[in-house]
Amino acid sequence: MYEYISENFKNTEEAIIEACKKAGRNPDNVILIAVSKTKPIEMLQKAYDCGARDFGENKVQELIEKIPQLPDDIRWHMIGHLQTNKVKYIVGKVAMIHSVDSLRLAEEISKEAVKQNIVVDILMEVNVAGEESKFGVTAEDAPELAEKMAQLKGISLKGLMTIAPYTEDPEENREFFCKLRQLAVDISEKNIDNISMNVLSMGMTGDYCVAVEEGATFVRVGTGIFGERDYSK
Repeated sequence: MYEYISENFKNTEEAIIEACKKAGRNPDNVILIAVSKTKPIEMLQKAYDCGARDFGENKVQELIEKIPQLPDDIRWHMIGHLQTNKVKYIVGKVAMIHSVDSLRLAEEISKEAVKQNIVVDILMEVNVAGEESKFGVTAEDAPELAEKMAQLKGISLKGLMTIAPYTEDPEENREFFCKLRQLAVDISEKNIDNISMNVLSMGMTGDYCVAVEEGATFVRVGTGIFGERDYSK
């Protein structure tokens, strides 16, 4: 059952290697996140058996239900919009929170991390394309927010994340990936303590190869691995 997942996973990994070759990058520097939202445990287990160790979820409830049902060495990524009142459920359980889009959310994560005496790795979500339907800070506001986040205890800002527009032609998103990479460079050059800009989480099923060519270190692929989502469930 779900045999196609192993083929899809392998094809995705090969496409990443190819994109790295094209850009003169080391494929070891790109991590594939299997986006498993709405998918049953059996499908995640199948992807795990193929070698997937990083899984991305969008909803807190689904994430915390899945964690105990799957192997302990999985690195879970919170990639969906996170409400402040749900922070306490995932701090300490996920490897990284990709979708930190406000100081208030960062403060809440900080508070929870301090309570648990841990450091939480986060990414700042930037709406580089300026789409009204998407979350994320503007590229203009990002440097200032980074400086404020840097002062919070218990969190470590590792880089930036963006969700590029949905498009038939992945080339159309190249400019947004470039812009995010440049923004990371700009913030990095400020040499702010407690911040590194080594992580760029960008690129999804339709455009991850272009994202890799432009410097993505995390690509988030759901449909490309698991097939189309079934929203009727």
